[in-house]
Amino acid sequence: MAKRVTRLGGLLAAYQRRDPAARSKLEIFLLYPGVHAVLYHWVAHWLYRHRRFFLARCVSQWSRFWTGIEIHPGAQIGHRLVIDHGMGIVIGETAEVGDDCLLYQGVTLGGTGKDKGKRHPTLGNNVLVGSGAKVLGPFTVGDNARIAAGAVVLSAVPEDCTAVGVPAHVVRVAGKIATFADEVDQISVRDPMEEKLNAALSRLEFLEKLMDEQYLKSQREESAGSET
Repeated sequence: MAKRVTRLGGLLAAYQRRDPAARSKLEIFLLYPGVHAVLYHWVAHWLYRHRRFFLARCVSQWSRFWTGIEIHPGAQIGHRLVIDHGMGIVIGETAEVGDDCLLYQGVTLGGTGKDKGKRHPTLGNNVLVGSGAKVLGPFTVGDNARIAAGAVVLSAVPEDCTAVGVPAHVVRVAGKIATFADEVDQISVRDPMEEKLNAALSRLEFLEKLMDEQYLKSQREESAGSET
């Protein structure tokens, strides 16, 4: 019981630290659906581990109805998980979420088919997953990684990296302190595909300009030749 109280205190403190709108631990405990979803999951996961599968699903479905957040009873959730708003979040049965992670609304930690066994992702510690991002498959997202809003991640993400785009591409962030879950900026990330496209367009414009200059030069030479 003491461990649960300590764990709850850590959870509330994490919300207070990361949510600028949070005014007090009491407000967070009473009014934040992300906290309620985690508390319900503690009960559902205990039932699931003791093979009370029907009761476990009853608790998780009630939590889904009450909070808008669906966490399968079998999912393994680490300490101090912060769910910001949380509506529409889905966490699958074999998903694993490490400590100090931050999930925004609309996130899916799902599978890619009907395979048995491990079929959902594993998030390391201190991972941020932005609004609407989909992480699909039995791979690992490394510690301190960031998944940008709207990204669709279909393969492993190394530690200390940012994944952006559809499908997601990994961008290594150099020289950054590895505390990404404390940074709530989800839009100031670079899309490597966009950068490559911009580079290709710049190259194309340069070649077109060069061809125009060569064409005008040849026209002038032809005109000079005809006059002589």
